[in-house]
Amino acid sequence: MPELPEVEALKDFLTEHLVGHDLMRVLPVAISVLKTYDPPLTALEGHTVTSVARHGKFLDLATDDGPHLVTHLARAGWLHWKDRLPDGPPKPGKGPLALRVALETGAGFDLTEAGTTKKLAVYVVRDPDEVPGVARLGPDPLADAFDEAAFAQLLDGERRQIKGALRDQSLIAGIGNAYSDEILHAAKMSPFKLASSLTPDDLHTLYEALRTTLTDAVERSRGVAAGRLKAEKKSGLRVHGRAGEPCPVCGDTIREVSFSDSALQYCPTCQTGGKPLADRRMSRLLK
Repeated sequence: MPELPEVEALKDFLTEHLVGHDLMRVLPVAISVLKTYDPPLTALEGHTVTSVARHGKFLDLATDDGPHLVTHLARAGWLHWKDRLPDGPPKPGKGPLALRVALETGAGFDLTEAGTTKKLAVYVVRDPDEVPGVARLGPDPLADAFDEAAFAQLLDGERRQIKGALRDQSLIAGIGNAYSDEILHAAKMSPFKLASSLTPDDLHTLYEALRTTLTDAVERSRGVAAGRLKAEKKSGLRVHGRAGEPCPVCGDTIREVSFSDSALQYCPTCQTGGKPLADRRMSRLLK
């Protein structure tokens, strides 16, 4: 799933390639991706893109005196830029193509979604806060106002495991499964540690790991073309998606805990005192 660093890079890429250009056609291929009907998609056509913004994991294309096109790529969605789009409208079918956006220059982009679970979402709204997922977002962890005190206040009273708290978009915007694993590895903290048990030193360490991990990932992605961002993300991950490989810090074998719809990865030596976590939903440290 694209998370804050990749969506930030897509925002920068689209700012360079879209701002100042006119939207000539916005063509739905998979109707299920469109989550709004008023304004219609056609209301975007003929308007000039004035800015591109990121809200958590949402991309927001603003137009002059027109609506916003807001997208969430979900787990398996992606954006493919084309300097020259194919001639003729796309044909509906069973392929991954979900939406095509064409500019006056003949360039544009496709939104695609792999797999059978379709969660890619497109909204046409007058204000991005009309999108429920945007309206409920917590603060952006890379915002200047997101200092250590603000972070500590967010976690004050939290009774969840820290992994789940970091992934809660209404608590902190933009962090998903991959970067929560990376942040916790950098902080040398168990994903199942209770947020309510964090000491001031723990909070400081976790905050520094969060800011450093996300900032470094954004810098790695900066200037990378949209088509190469997935590979760039994977190459920069130290533990997520690397079960069975040696930890780059200590050399221990990276372990995995699987759930019904996701999995996390961690290093026992770095994060859990050398003890592996039980691979079940209600995991506890094995004794």
